Amino acid sequence: MHKTHNILNLDDIDFSQNKEAFQDILKHKHFSIERIVSYGQSSEDWYDQDSNEWLILLQGRATILYDNNTSIQLKKGDTLFIPAHHKHKVSYTSKRPPCVWLTVFFK
Repeated sequence: MHKTHNILNLDDIDFSQNKEAFQDILKHKHFSIERIVSYGQSSEDWYDQDSNEWLILLQGRATILYDNNTSIQLKKGDTLFIPAHHKHKVSYTSKRPPCVWLTVFFK
C-alpha cells in the first residue's frame, strides 16, 4: 500500500523551537530531495555545498544572498538553481506564512 504525505501540512512542525525543520523526502546515491520549513530564520554562515541545488519555494517569501553581494527575492512558486560551490546564504524568510521549500541536491 502506498502512503501519501501533504508537503504543505505543517502539523508536524514545532514552531516553539524557533528552528528550521528539515525532512528527508527521498535519498538516493545520486540525489536527495528534502523539505525545509523556515519561519523567520536566516543563515549565519555561508553555504559552500559540494552538490548542485535546485529549489522551489512552495509557500512564503525569502531572499537568497550571494557572496558577491547580489540577492534574489523569492515568492511562492519561484524556482532557483544554485551550482555547487556558489557561496550563498538565506538572508530572509517570512514568518506568516512560513516558508516551505522543496530542495533537490545532486552532483
